[in-house]
Amino acid sequence: MVKKSLISLVYEAASIQRWNDHIRPWTGFTELDKQAHKMFYAYVLAKCEGSGTDMIKLIEGGIFEFFHRIVMTDIKPPIYHKLVKEKGYQIDRWVMSELQEHMEGIGGGFFERMEKYYTDKSYSSLEKQILKAAHYHASNWEFKIIYPMNTETFGIEQVKREMTEGLAACDTFNGFRYFAGSEYLRNFLSLIGKLRYQQRWAKAVRMPQTFVMGHMLVVAILSYFMTLELDRPCGKRLENNFFAGLFHDLPEVLTRDIVSPVKNSVKGLDSIISEIEDEQMREVIYPLLPPSWRSEIEYYTQNEFDSKIIDDGDIDMVTSDIINEKYNDDKYNPIDGQIIRGCDHLSAYIEAYMSLSYGIKSEQMMSGYQHLRQRYSNKLIGGIDFSKLFGYFVL
Repeated sequence: MVKKSLISLVYEAASIQRWNDHIRPWTGFTELDKQAHKMFYAYVLAKCEGSGTDMIKLIEGGIFEFFHRIVMTDIKPPIYHKLVKEKGYQIDRWVMSELQEHMEGIGGGFFERMEKYYTDKSYSSLEKQILKAAHYHASNWEFKIIYPMNTETFGIEQVKREMTEGLAACDTFNGFRYFAGSEYLRNFLSLIGKLRYQQRWAKAVRMPQTFVMGHMLVVAILSYFMTLELDRPCGKRLENNFFAGLFHDLPEVLTRDIVSPVKNSVKGLDSIISEIEDEQMREVIYPLLPPSWRSEIEYYTQNEFDSKIIDDGDIDMVTSDIINEKYNDDKYNPIDGQIIRGCDHLSAYIEAYMSLSYGIKSEQMMSGYQHLRQRYSNKLIGGIDFSKLFGYFVL
């Protein structure tokens, strides 16, 4: 099972500030939020590219690069790229040595594939191109925001040139050009970017602050790791659990975060909120997407915490245990919504734990921490021992 140290490493990205030698917004400009935005760009670029993309390699490549960046933090991008160009192999080997102990608990040959990703140039060639383009697009989204604030900052025009040249150098696959020609898809990813500003636990003072965008990536990565714990999970199950985790809070870009106490305060209110979210998705989000993509996004975001399959064209609600027994096959397109829910709660629990461990206490933090600790004190989901994961983080 995934180690506590690796989960803790994920949250280090929430404290890494980007563009910290420039004037910048104080919300949503952390490495965690940037990496989350990057994976949304990667998803869209991969869909633009079409069936030639291996989505599992894309997901894992994104996770590999995420952890690589955490280890190599605080190095300015131009210096980082120069170091990689001149000493790339040695740097990658050092990063691998730093990460190996943390990743020992992940099954399915995950760490071995990470080593191959960085030592074999031919491995995941297309997926590396897509992730590079996603990186530059997410960084350019940030740069367009900070540029007007930094017109008098020394070197800003050079950064602008490097950003333009970096994006141009990513024009190596058809999906890049398809995306460049679609104003709708660019607007879709710009809209998603608003999730970088939406604060989690909005009424509570805590540390580190996290935002909805970064939380979505945490849930996606945890869901992927949990799926690797299952007995020979099929490829679609791995893919779906990651992207359903990534997209699970997408409606909040339209409604903002409505906390659970509000949803549960009036009987039936949660159902009304779900209906409003679905209506907003149909009116605002889906028109920005090609029609052929919409059913997949809907599958990810509707009843997002229910485990489900598709059988003879119909969506059937099941359990993760039943998926293990009968539907662990690509043809059923399974999603473990129950596992994603467990990871969603684990993420919230760790956020409360971290703030409390720093000595920043509030009634909301303590209540959330204690409630989730009790709820998962003896909890198995699809055969995964969530009580052990929650037991890592005890005050």
